Amino acid sequence: MKMKSVFAVALVTLGAAVGAQTTAAKKELVAKVLQLQQPAIEGVARVLAEQPAAIMMQQVRMVMQTRIPPDKRDPIAKDIQADLKKYGDDVLPMMRDRALKLAPSTIGSMLDERFTEDELKQLIALLESPVNRKYQQMGGDLQKSLSDKLVAETKGTMEPKIKALELAIAAHLGLPPVTPAADTAPATPTPAAAIKAPARAASK
Repeated sequence: MKMKSVFAVALVTLGAAVGAQTTAAKKELVAKVLQLQQPAIEGVARVLAEQPAAIMMQQVRMVMQTRIPPDKRDPIAKDIQADLKKYGDDVLPMMRDRALKLAPSTIGSMLDERFTEDELKQLIALLESPVNRKYQQMGGDLQKSLSDKLVAETKGTMEPKIKALELAIAAHLGLPPVTPAADTAPATPTPAAAIKAPARAASK
């Protein structure tokens, strides 16, 4: 009986040790995925940091066109640009650092829960593959190609719709009609710094 008890305790101890090693190994794999995803994580932080400023700039442009005399627009625009730069210099590093600190407890936890060690190894191999690297490097060019074509083909349709929206908003605000801008075509969308396929699997 005593031998059986000692043997059982030994098995339990060995199993716990193997489990601890497995957990440590898996954590290393998760950390590796997060390291490979760092540019995408920083991109998410950048989008979130820049979004409020982008919304404010849309409002500023409307006000500048409707309420600011043309001869005073340039000095005001320079002051606003200086404020935006100061905002970016202050907010972007903070958001980036915070995102990297939060990544292990958010993305990392989801990876740990939903992926096995073998799957994490396969994911890392995929992320590090030359084909994936080439595809990720093309991301900006691919999005720009689509965006440029989309803007060009929808410009004629979008211009009157944008003009009608501007007039409707101006009427609601009791402002004079908006002076037509030099180019009212929709701006080329800024690519969202999201985690793209096949990297998407690491964050979703």
